[in-house]
Amino acid sequence: MIYRPATLEDAPALAALGAETFIAAFGHLYTPQDLAAFLAQVHSPGPVAAEIAGSECTHCLVEDAGALVAYCKLRHPSHYTALSGARDPIELGQLYCLPTHTGHGIGAKLMDWTLAQARAGGHDAVLLSVYSENFGAQRFYQRYGFAKIADITFKVGDHLDPEFLYELKL
Repeated sequence: MIYRPATLEDAPALAALGAETFIAAFGHLYTPQDLAAFLAQVHSPGPVAAEIAGSECTHCLVEDAGALVAYCKLRHPSHYTALSGARDPIELGQLYCLPTHTGHGIGAKLMDWTLAQARAGGHDAVLLSVYSENFGAQRFYQRYGFAKIADITFKVGDHLDPEFLYELKL
């Protein structure tokens, strides 16, 4: 496995990976119209390239045999800063892995990278949102010390998902 930062050349492959992993985890929750609208807005090459080129997001990509299989994205400033008492939180915006590659420690290495980046940047907390019924992800984050601080929603097309806002104070 190779862990590395994203480049603009990665935008099409990262968009495809983002869409594939999102559909695998959550696609069954949405109408085709809501899912298509969300994927176009978040997991298409244009928006992904804009995030890579911009200053708010930092990506860590995971390659296996030359193909992207997982990634995570940090965002600063966080969308959820107003809901936290932290002075300068950073947000873990996405941490996704292909189903074929889960259970191999990739998520743990990406979380280690996340926490190292947060500490190196002087942030005093990491925030993330997690689907209210994604119990496996909740257990994963809780093992790192994340705790729920708020009930929030996440919009996919016209659909609003119930989510939990988690925080880890550093």
